[in-house]
This record gives sequence, structure tokens and C-alpha cells, in this order.
Amino acid sequence: MTSVERTWLDLASMLTVDELVVAGDHLVSEHHRSFGQPRFAVVTFAELTAYLDSKKWLPYLQRARDALSLVRVGVDSPPESWLRLLLHHEGMPDFVPNYPLVNAQGHPVVWTDLACERFRTCLEYDGGHHLTPEQQHSDHRRDLFTAEAGWHQVKISKEDMRRGKASVLTKVQRGLRMGGWNPDPSCRYRPHKRSFGRFEPVICTKDFGGPGLGPLSARRIPGDPV
Repeated sequence: MTSVERTWLDLASMLTVDELVVAGDHLVSEHHRSFGQPRFAVVTFAELTAYLDSKKWLPYLQRARDALSLVRVGVDSPPESWLRLLLHHEGMPDFVPNYPLVNAQGHPVVWTDLACERFRTCLEYDGGHHLTPEQQHSDHRRDLFTAEAGWHQVKISKEDMRRGKASVLTKVQRGLRMGGWNPDPSCRYRPHKRSFGRFEPVICTKDFGGPGLGPLSARRIPGDPV
């Protein structure tokens, strides 16, 4: 029987980099939020990193290292991983998973699925469980707290993901612009790694400006995984 770390490395021979990231996000996911049960990692990010650092000259090792550079701690579900990777590949500003919005007293009132602090924009992936009356009530409270914190919330559904990146990007860009984000107009096209040599429009990674702080602030809680 192989270790978790070795199994993830072996998967590099069968999976794409993005698929490895999704698997890695699941393995290292851990959080201790102000609600619900704590979640503990199957293997910590530090342990996975140390294991890869100890290896040399193995097949697909570079693919695993490329994937590890995109793995993040705190992701709750594979759709959230795919959403974050989509935004990353399209050159959008960075979004951090499992990000707390705190009140004036420093207490977390909302834990967002993905957050871009610079432009005070957070994303929520709404899966099927969000259709229950109980979850809709909870979502309503979350929406209210998020607005009071001065953040722009964007909800991404399973249908948005099914329709493709254009549907997702349109919604995310709208939220970011409300937060003061502007793409660099001089950087409108670049070769996309999945475009097979064609050029297609993407969002430039250069962005400017940002909004003023609202009545509530957002920060990482000390001791939370980065």
C-alpha cells in the first residue's frame, strides 16, 4: 500500500494538471470555521510539499509540481476548485478560498467560497443543496451580511459552469468592476494553452485601482491556513 502523497504523485501519469489540482485541493483541505464541524486534511499541504521536494528524476514529477503550485488549502468542493482554475487560466485577479469577512469587532460573520480582497468581490458556488428552504434562509442571512460588509457577491451556479467560461466570466467581471477593477486595455489577447495556437480574447492580469474600504473589514483570522 502506498502513502497518500505517493498515490497523488502516481496520479500525475494519468491526470491533467488541473485534475491533479482538484484532487490536491481535496486532500489538503482543512478549516476551523466559526460554524459547523472542523475539517482536517487527509495530508497537509506542508507534508505534500515536503514529499515532492524529496523526489528527483521521477516520471511526471514536474507535472505534479506544476499542480502543487496551484493547490490551495480550504476548498470545500471540486466545483469550487474548477471555478478557481477557470478564473486563473483566464488571467483574472487571484481569489482565495474559505475567506472570512469580519465585523468591526473582528469576528467572522461570513465565510466566502472564494474572495478577492483587493476588489472586495466574493464568489459563492450554489450547488443543489442551496435549493432547500433551510439553506435558502441561511443564504439570505449570508447575502445581507456580505452587503453590509461592503463586498460585492457573485453567485455561480452549476448551470453557469455547464454553459462554459463566457457565462462565468461575465458575472465575475461585473462583480470585480463594481469593486474598482479595470483590465489593462493594452492587453486584450494572448495565446491560450487550450486554443491550439489560435488567439482568443482573455482578461489581462494587469489591473488598476481599487475601492475604498466599507464599514466592515475583511482579513484572515490568525492561525487560519493560507
